[in-house]
Order: sequence, then structure tokens, then C-alpha cells
Amino acid sequence: MRKSALGIVIAGTAATIVLSACSSDKKTTTPAASGGSSASTSSSAPSNALDGKGTKVGIILPDTQSSQRWVTSDPDALKAECQKVNLSCDIQNAQNDAAKMKTIAEGMESNGIKILMITNLDSASGAAIEKEAQGKGITTIDYDRLTLGGGAALYVSYDNVAVGKAQGEALVKCSQVAGKSAVTYVDVNGAPTDNNATLFKQGYDSVLSTQSGWKKADDQSIAKWDNTLAGTTFTAMLRKTPALNAVMVANDGMANSVIGALKNQKLNGKVAVSGQDATAQGLQNIMAGDQCFSIYKPSSQEAVPAVDAMVAIVNGQIPDTKGVTTKDTQTGKQVPSILATPIPITKENVAQPINDGYTPKAQVCTAAYATLCAQNGVK
Repeated sequence: MRKSALGIVIAGTAATIVLSACSSDKKTTTPAASGGSSASTSSSAPSNALDGKGTKVGIILPDTQSSQRWVTSDPDALKAECQKVNLSCDIQNAQNDAAKMKTIAEGMESNGIKILMITNLDSASGAAIEKEAQGKGITTIDYDRLTLGGGAALYVSYDNVAVGKAQGEALVKCSQVAGKSAVTYVDVNGAPTDNNATLFKQGYDSVLSTQSGWKKADDQSIAKWDNTLAGTTFTAMLRKTPALNAVMVANDGMANSVIGALKNQKLNGKVAVSGQDATAQGLQNIMAGDQCFSIYKPSSQEAVPAVDAMVAIVNGQIPDTKGVTTKDTQTGKQVPSILATPIPITKENVAQPINDGYTPKAQVCTAAYATLCAQNGVK
């Protein structure tokens, strides 16, 4: 954690948040930080500051394959908040194509956006997009994934190391491994180019590596969070180490592929499997007993503060980050950050994402799962 004050620089019509003086007792946590003293939420703005009404901003989400959140949850939450605060938000999806994201960004810039917020596909392509936008006087914000080397004015996400720690802590409590004196497990990590995957791994490794009797048999990262590749990678792991007790899988989509491989060997439900994102498929697997848990990250906890921060910026104000910063490990700079807290989901609270309206009931409680939904408290 690094306690800091924030200053604001306005060049023409674009605002860029910058770090200013830091307190003498500053502390820095790499690569994520939380807590700290409150920063000022406003500053005197010049007479040409934007009023925030009808201001054009661009939002680019990464794909529609890695998680359902990018299809409905996040775009819906972002759109609702944009409408609420009178921002003209152009929300598009890059469809897992960095070149397409660049093209979308350039189109948005030509259309007169004042802020560009992206969820990068990888830091290299994301940084190039952000620097191009910044060169045109456009403020950039990182949404959900920190773009290393990108120089974003703000980072809005969950505390992703905390997400990984929650995964590790939940895995050791799974019924398949709880109380065992010896546990053999493997890691199926997210994309090596995704900084979030790095942070998740940092979190769960910090937990699992300290468990007495736990032995890691393999550790693989999956390019582009590809579910099919996750399945074939895990199948090879299982062939090499058939006596596995647990699989630390970074998200629900890949977990479903892992479960498919376990089903082929009639091992589903006998091996502890993790997940993340509280997807319909993940919740179904939890109710069926094939997946131990998922991690629930309500989109509103990222979307609302992100959009509200954009309103503050276009009005020449400073978003309140409560002194929280996250270190860009490529540049060493501290990025002002708004970080939410994740919620582990097990069979005990599996209904929560559904009853909250985050994961659509119609997608989870299909005919095959209607009875399980009723038994697990789905309203």
C-alpha cells in the first residue's frame, strides 16, 4: 500500500490523473495494494472543464469466450451506470483480437471520446492502444486488468491477489482434501499475458505452497484462457499423475473442461476443482458436486465506480481512491486504484449470484438443474 495525494492535470478537454507528494510513512505492496488514507475528491478546475453531460467515452471489453461476464454482466452494468450519470458510452467488445481492439479504439477516438477505458488482451497491445489515445489528449483507464507500461490514469478492478488467496483458502477446505495428510495437486492458470492471471496465481500459490503435505505435480498457463486447450492440457496432466486430489483452476470456463476430463475417468466429484466468475456453468457444477467453489465478483462493484470516476474526471475532479495504488511492475509507477473485494461461492451460498441477478436464473436452473436450484435456495 502506498499512501498518496492525487493531483489532476487538464490538457484541453482531457484530464489525466497524476501522483503527487507522498507521505513519509508510505508503504508499497507489489503488485496490488489496498487501504490507506482518503484522498481529496475534488480540485479547482479551469473554466473550460467539461460538465459531464453527454460526454463521449469509449469502453472496450476483451472477448466473449473466456467468461460470460464480458457478454452480459459487465456491459449491462456499465450501460446502466452510463445512462444514470448521463455519459455517452460507446461499449464494444474486441472478440479476443488485439488488432480489432486497436481498430475499435481508433474509431472511438475519431468520434470524439474524452476517456478510453479498456480491458486489455495483453499488456503490450493494451499499452500501445493507451499511449496512442494519450497522445491525442484522451485520458485512459484500465478496467479489471492492469495494463503494464500503459500509463493509465486509473485502475478499477477487484483486488486480484485477494481473489487468488480466496481461491487457495477455499481449495484447502474442499471435502475431497480437507484433513488429508498428503495432497497432490496441479495448477491450471490463466493466460500468461494477462496480468490478472499473474496476480491470481500469486495469491493462490501463497496459500497452497504453505500447506503441510501438499505437493504440486504440474503447473501450466493456458494461452488466451482457452477452455479447449485447458481440457487437453489437464488431460495430459491427469495421464501423467492419475492420483490427483485437487486442481487449482483459474476460472469456471477452464474448470468445466477439467471436469469433462475427470468425467471421462469417472473421477468427477472425487477431485477438488476450483473456479472463478460465478458463471451459470460453474454454479451448475457446484450444485452437482463436481466443482468445489467459484469466486463471485459482482460487475456492479467495478462498473459503478469506474463510470462514476469518469464523470469526476470530465468535470475536472479527482476520483476518490482512498489512497489506494497498484504498482505497475514494468514501469515502477503507482497507479491510483479502486479495488473491490471478492466473494467465494460454495454450495452453501451458491444461490447468491443468482438471487442477486448477476447470473441469470434461466441459464442456471434449466430442466436438469431445476430441482437442485430449489434445494439450494434459488428464488
